[in-house]
Amino acid sequence: MFAVIKSGGKQYVVKPGDRLKVEKLEGKVGDTVEIKEVLLVKGEDELKIGHPVLDSAKVVAEILEQGRAPKIIVFKKKPKKGYKRKRGHRQYYTMIEIKEIKV
Repeated sequence: MFAVIKSGGKQYVVKPGDRLKVEKLEGKVGDTVEIKEVLLVKGEDELKIGHPVLDSAKVVAEILEQGRAPKIIVFKKKPKKGYKRKRGHRQYYTMIEIKEIKV
């Protein structure tokens, strides 16, 4: 069984036991979260597709870690004008583990 979920503007194919990094979700380490934006669920013999989401389905996950990604450098420069800007950015993320898919 697997599902396609939407979180943080991105889509993920998940099945029970998967671990993945998603955009920051509210909660503490050890909390369980329910992701209600389920776009598709594929079971043993059935396929359910939402228009755009399935109202009856949800994915239960546990928060394993709240963290920040490595720093990326954003550098802007205009040649011959003396204009330079150097900035860094670290994106917040949440590491989750999929516990079950409820249909």
